[in-house]
Amino acid sequence: MHGTTLLIEVGALLFALGMLGRLGRSVGLSPIPLYLLAGLAFGRGGLLPLSASEEFIRVGAEIGVILLLVMLGLEYSADELVGNLRAAAPAGVLDAALNALPGAGFALLLGWDWRAALVLAGITWVSSSGVIAKVLGDLGRLGNRETPVILSVLVIEDLAMAFYLPAVTAVLAGVGLLGGLKALGVAVVTVVAVLVVAIRYGSTISRFMSVRDPEALLLSVLGLTLLVGGVAAELKVSAAVGAFLVGIAISGPVAHHATEMLSPLRDLFAAVFFVFFGLSTDPRDIPPVLLPALGLAVLTMLTKVLTGYLAGRRAGIALPGRLRAGLALMPRGEFSIVIAGLAVGSGVQPRLAPLATAYVLITVVSGPMLARLTDYVWFKTLVRRRMAAQRALPELQ
Repeated sequence: MHGTTLLIEVGALLFALGMLGRLGRSVGLSPIPLYLLAGLAFGRGGLLPLSASEEFIRVGAEIGVILLLVMLGLEYSADELVGNLRAAAPAGVLDAALNALPGAGFALLLGWDWRAALVLAGITWVSSSGVIAKVLGDLGRLGNRETPVILSVLVIEDLAMAFYLPAVTAVLAGVGLLGGLKALGVAVVTVVAVLVVAIRYGSTISRFMSVRDPEALLLSVLGLTLLVGGVAAELKVSAAVGAFLVGIAISGPVAHHATEMLSPLRDLFAAVFFVFFGLSTDPRDIPPVLLPALGLAVLTMLTKVLTGYLAGRRAGIALPGRLRAGLALMPRGEFSIVIAGLAVGSGVQPRLAPLATAYVLITVVSGPMLARLTDYVWFKTLVRRRMAAQRALPELQ
C-alpha cells in the first residue's frame, strides 16, 4: 500500500511541476519560485502534506544538487578553472568580506553568541550554485562574457565551503582546537587530491568513456559523479564540490555528449531539489522572523550585486555584464540550509533555523526574478544612458 501511495504522490507532484514550469515560461518567469511555493504547499504545515514520498524526494534533491554542479563543471576545462581561480582570487576575498561580515554583525545585533554569528556569516556569504546554474541556463546566458566571472566566484565559494563546513562542524560540536584542525586537514587533502587528479589525469579519465555508446557513457558519467560526490560527503567535504570537480575532469567530446544526455535528468532532479527545499519548511515558522529576514536579505542581496559588479569591472566586463553578474549572484540555497541545519542540530540558537529558511526563501524567490531585470527594454535604456554619460565626462573635462 505504501508503494502505491508513493507512486501516486510522486506522479501527481511531477505532473504539477510540469504544469507550473510551463506556466512560468509562458509568462517569462523562471520556474524556480513556483517549485519552491509548491514545496511549501505540500510540506509540513502546508495545504496538502505529502507523507509517503518525503524520503524519496529527499534523495532526489541530493541527486539534483549533484547534477546541477557536475553540469556546471562540464562547461569548463581544468586549465580554465585554474586560470579563473587565479584571476578571481581577489574577487573571492571581496565576496567573503562583503557578504559574510553583514551576517555575523546581524547575529551579534540580535544578541546571539559568537558561534551563531559564525554560522549566520556562512549563510549570508555563499550563493546557491544550483539555483544560479539553473537561472543561467533558463536565461540562455551560459555563453555570456560575464558568466566565467560568476562561475569563478561560485567555485571559490564552493571550495571555501569544503573547508568552512568541517571547521564550523567542529566548533559547534565542541571538539576543541585539535579536532577542528583534524577535520580541516582532511578537507584540505581531499579537495587538493581531487583537483590534482582532475587537472593532471582528466584527459585519461575521459578516454575510458566512449562517446559511441550513449548508454554506457551516461551510466559511466552519472556513476562516477555520484561515487565521487558520496566519497566527498563521507570525508566531510561537500558532495556538490566533488561533483563539480568531476565535471571539470571530464573534457572534450565526452563532456559535450555527457552534457546533452544529462540535461533532462538535471532538469528533473533540480526541480525535485527546489520542491524538497519547500517541503522541509513549515510555513507557520516564517511570519515571526519575516521582518529580520527581509532586512538581512535586502542588505546582502545588495552586497552580492556589488560583488558581481566589482568582479566584472576587474575582469574588463562592460556595465551591462557587471550588473548581470551581480544580480545573478543574489540567491542563497543549498549550502545556507546545510549550515543552518548544523547549527540547529547543536542547539546554538532556536530562532536561527526559521530565520535562515525565510532568508533563503526570499533570496531564492526574488533572485531569479530580479536576474531578468537586465533583459527589459527600460533597464537597457537606463544602462545605455549611464554609459553615454560616463563617456561624455572625459570630453567635458
